[in-house]
Amino acid sequence: MREIYLNREISQLAFISRVLAIAEDPAQPLLERIKFLAISGQNLDHFFQVRVGALQTQVEMRVKALSLDGLSATEQLEELRPRVQALIERQADVFSKDLLPELAQSGIVIETWDGLDANARADLSRYFDEQVFPVLTPLSVDPTHPFPYISNLSLNLALAVVDPDTGQHRFARVKIPPLLPRFLPFGDPGHFVPIEQVIAAHTEALFPGTESLSCHPFRVTRDADLAIEESDAGDQLVAVASALQRRLRMNAAVRLEVPPAMSEQLRQILASELDLDATDIYCTRAPLDLGGLWFLHGIDRPDLKHSEPTHVTPVELRSADDGTPCDFFALLRKRDLLVHHPYESFSGTVEAFLAQAAEDPDVLAIKHTLYRTSSPTNRIMGSLIQAAAEGKEVVSLVELTARFDEAANIGWARALEEAGVHVVYGMVGLKAHGKTSLVVRREEGVIRRYVHIGTGNYNPDTARSYEDLGLFTSDPALSADLGEFFNYLTANVKQQRFGKLWVAPGTLRNKLLELIRREAESDDGRIVIKVNSLADEQIINALYDASQAGVEIDLIVRSVCCLRPGVPGLSDNIRVRSLVGRFLEHSRIFRFGSEIRGRTYAIGSADLMARNLDRRVEVVTPVEHPALTERLEEILRLLLADDVLAWELDPEGSWHRVPTRRGLNAQQELLESATIRTESALDR
Repeated sequence: MREIYLNREISQLAFISRVLAIAEDPAQPLLERIKFLAISGQNLDHFFQVRVGALQTQVEMRVKALSLDGLSATEQLEELRPRVQALIERQADVFSKDLLPELAQSGIVIETWDGLDANARADLSRYFDEQVFPVLTPLSVDPTHPFPYISNLSLNLALAVVDPDTGQHRFARVKIPPLLPRFLPFGDPGHFVPIEQVIAAHTEALFPGTESLSCHPFRVTRDADLAIEESDAGDQLVAVASALQRRLRMNAAVRLEVPPAMSEQLRQILASELDLDATDIYCTRAPLDLGGLWFLHGIDRPDLKHSEPTHVTPVELRSADDGTPCDFFALLRKRDLLVHHPYESFSGTVEAFLAQAAEDPDVLAIKHTLYRTSSPTNRIMGSLIQAAAEGKEVVSLVELTARFDEAANIGWARALEEAGVHVVYGMVGLKAHGKTSLVVRREEGVIRRYVHIGTGNYNPDTARSYEDLGLFTSDPALSADLGEFFNYLTANVKQQRFGKLWVAPGTLRNKLLELIRREAESDDGRIVIKVNSLADEQIINALYDASQAGVEIDLIVRSVCCLRPGVPGLSDNIRVRSLVGRFLEHSRIFRFGSEIRGRTYAIGSADLMARNLDRRVEVVTPVEHPALTERLEEILRLLLADDVLAWELDPEGSWHRVPTRRGLNAQQELLESATIRTESALDR
């Protein structure tokens, strides 16, 4: 099967490699390179928590299922380790050989404790005594103190200490609380030292009466699985909250990160207590917890970063000259609207739509899905709470099991319930991943519905850096479909047939297969698809069949791709590219058909993976208005022409940068075109 399909996990590591390549690119602003090094570290953390954790569980449970390319879990783990080690070496090289010297040349100095002069050490020692020491908890392992629980992704110090009076050796551990800054300032502005080195220099204060023989940082990664116990199933909120607590305390370790200087004895103690094999230990010359480098990116040095994008508000939604806000509903009665984030403002579009709905006395109901949210100041959540307080019918489907956002979603679910919002906690066996809002309004005795269907989460934080699309419409057929969709979610009834929407599970897979087959049966078949991941066997096979029938296929896949393009006799007519740039390509766009026969366009929340098509609730909407399809066509044209951010996948499964010819950066072009489009409209 390996000659037909690519391995999902290897493909995911290849995406992390492409992210890391931005950190290695000297043409990027310095602190942007730091940011992408941090992102590559966080991506690798997630990979171990989710993908490696799942594979190790399969091994432990002796699951015999094979991957799409025919590998067992054990075989996949064996293939992943050298690739991970190569990534770690690249991370260390770019940090120590490139970024550290360039930071120093730019006035941002990361010093070691050993490199500090006496004055700097004295200042940091005072800071340690006053600010750090009081929040530390030194722990020794002895007959009365068992080996402590090491929390997921926490930064720790491992010590070998000896009692000089008795000669007794002990293992000791200090957890570095995450509330402390990752780097401590000293001396001149812009000079920092890693906090773990400051703490390591003061172990005598933590373990008085002992001698420290060695002291090294380490970090543990744990499986992120959220096991819901059947005993809790009667209350989804209780079930997820209980499972979250169990994950914090119970989930197995899957990786141990250590520096090269750590002794073999300390490594063995840690591995034994964490029930890890030697193959689960990863040695790195880079600082542990590369995600902590976001601290450096946050330094106020705009000269070392990209300029902030404008995030323009579409001219149709701008306030009038007298300050009167745009009437969203009046606009949508005339025409549909397509918005493209972050090039167009999230606050001036999605947030404004729901805020107006909350304040409008003619609005009767607001229904909304929530997969990932943001900070406690989330304006959308405030609008829903305001609407409920004013007596409107407000329904929010909160997906409690959105990985890594479970705690935040539980908090918002409780706050919404307390405000009188009807909260639905997902569906048993399915994750609600669709991005939808429905506003019901009474207008001169007639009920009219207004809709937003997007590709991204209702999260204003990520909306500034994630590329996403959203459709606003009052189309009666789409509105009726979305009403049926919310009834399906809230009443837990059998899914109805939809007139226009493509919904998973149910109609989405069949609709996609039908459209692919339609192109295969046409003399001028043409398919363009943009997704985050492509790993569904049935969809891949249908694309292979279409390619063999002569269909020209372009796939824009950000991360995982299990399809092999360009294989003679199998996928000659399929091309796969990936764009990795300052914005995370997150939108899903589907285009089927030719210019002569006409084209079908759609956007939505679903990637082409079995989990999305069969085990998640997803919504994809057709886009039909000519002005909007023209915009989608322009977006796809730029993405396919890009030769700055783009990588191409070859038949062997390797990714290569697209040779630069025109120097076309699609994201920069879209930034500029959003501004030009708005300014041109204002000038008319």
